[in-house]
Amino acid sequence: MPDAVPAARGVYKPRRPEASPLFRLVSNHLHRLQTVYDERFAREYGPWRPVVAQVADKFLACGVLDHGFARIRCDACTHEYLLAFSCKCRYFSPSCHAKRLAMWTQWLDTTLLAPVPHWQVVLTIPKRLRAYCLYRRRLLGEIARVAARTVTAAIRTLTGERDLAVGIVACLQTHGPLANWHPHLHLLVTDGGFRPDRTFVTWPAHDTARLTEAFRRAVLRLFVRLALFDEEQAAGMLTWPHSGLRVHTEVWVSEDDRAFATRLARYCAWSPVALERLTYDRTAKAVTYRSDKSDGPTAGTETVDPLEFLARVLVHISDKGQVTTRYYGWYANRPRGMRRQAEPAAADTPPLIVPATRLAPTEATRRWAALLQQMFEVDPLACPTCHGAMRIVAIITQTSVIDQILTHLRTRAAHATHAGARSPPSTRAPASRSIARAPRPPADAPTPPEDAPPQRPTTTRGRSACAAVPPQRPRGPHRLPPAPGHPAGPQAEPPARRTGAVAVAPKPAPRCARGSGPRPILQPPRLNFLSRPD
Repeated sequence: MPDAVPAARGVYKPRRPEASPLFRLVSNHLHRLQTVYDERFAREYGPWRPVVAQVADKFLACGVLDHGFARIRCDACTHEYLLAFSCKCRYFSPSCHAKRLAMWTQWLDTTLLAPVPHWQVVLTIPKRLRAYCLYRRRLLGEIARVAARTVTAAIRTLTGERDLAVGIVACLQTHGPLANWHPHLHLLVTDGGFRPDRTFVTWPAHDTARLTEAFRRAVLRLFVRLALFDEEQAAGMLTWPHSGLRVHTEVWVSEDDRAFATRLARYCAWSPVALERLTYDRTAKAVTYRSDKSDGPTAGTETVDPLEFLARVLVHISDKGQVTTRYYGWYANRPRGMRRQAEPAAADTPPLIVPATRLAPTEATRRWAALLQQMFEVDPLACPTCHGAMRIVAIITQTSVIDQILTHLRTRAAHATHAGARSPPSTRAPASRSIARAPRPPADAPTPPEDAPPQRPTTTRGRSACAAVPPQRPRGPHRLPPAPGHPAGPQAEPPARRTGAVAVAPKPAPRCARGSGPRPILQPPRLNFLSRPD
């Protein structure tokens, strides 16, 4: 028996996706939306993309046991439960996207982020330019590259050092507080830059006004270079008092507050839909979504048609292969690889090689149990009964096996709800229920003659014992099917068997077992793969 682990801070309970308002909304209105999308929503939210239908179908199968699951069992007490597969879709499934964020922030904390202070820089674009990002999905990535160059140039200019490497993590967002189309950028920027000798130089001053002007001119220059509009239109937008190209640098993170840095990074890449702020009323055919802002034009709640809200949410699904998180400067992949190669590997003493524990690819890369414990403060591999260690014992993907297991569990759950019901009838009735025990005869009672017929015991209901005993199916040769030419049915007599030259007739059946009788009720077979190990 394995050693017991300490009790978890909470008991993990598999989620119920069918109860989610987003799941019910997609399940009830996805087909209808596909039929009317080109007519009602194509002009506002762009053309219908094939990736939208693919992600929506995967979302409807996410967390549903009918599409496959894993069996998790406790070796100590044999307690087990079923864990359904997930869709692993980003920016649409709240559960799967939260798992991605937990993995990503853990990697940021342990691998990427340097122990230096950081700033959060938010860059927004005006409504006139947002439509271009709707029809050209990769345009927001070009804007992120321009923003990273602008921030790097500003830090190098203010510090007076041209060779500083600024670390930037850029998150591309397309949704606003009401799940509306609002493309913008969240940058997690180091508060300064690194010299080639890895000395960190802090950012002396944050001039938001000059940074905003530089960002506005760089974005307009990009649109002119891509021939999205001409130079006259760009020059006209420069004269606007409120151009919509704004920069916010109000959140600062200390080098010692790593927890706040990871929370801030998770906020920068959050899902477009928050289930705690979504309400779906199927009877009234209305969807109410609450904003996370307390003031401003996007504050409060909004109630819209289910098709309208569903079209608004589906527009945020990223194209296949689209990069939504980018790394620049000190945090880029190539500089990090070059730094790892340039580090001294301690050639005098060889490193200690320890064989790693063999893990499944999904377990090694995602650490499902550790992520859930980090997000919800529960341990999904801690047995809720004995607090022992649980493990995955099987992965079920075959449809026939899935149906057998789910049918068995649902039948057992239905029987559990009727705990006081009478058990099904059996083929053997106990004598204590129907046959009254005859008193023992006294010692001086006369012995009945040998040729006297046997007396039939009576029951408590006035019937004979043979009538109380349910008839049995005949055994031996009587169970064989009738031979050709012989009549079938209760009147057919079995053939006589011969012993030498004398024909011996079979013994007649008892009077209480006339006819073939009802078919006995058999117990349902128990599934071998659900039985407990011996």
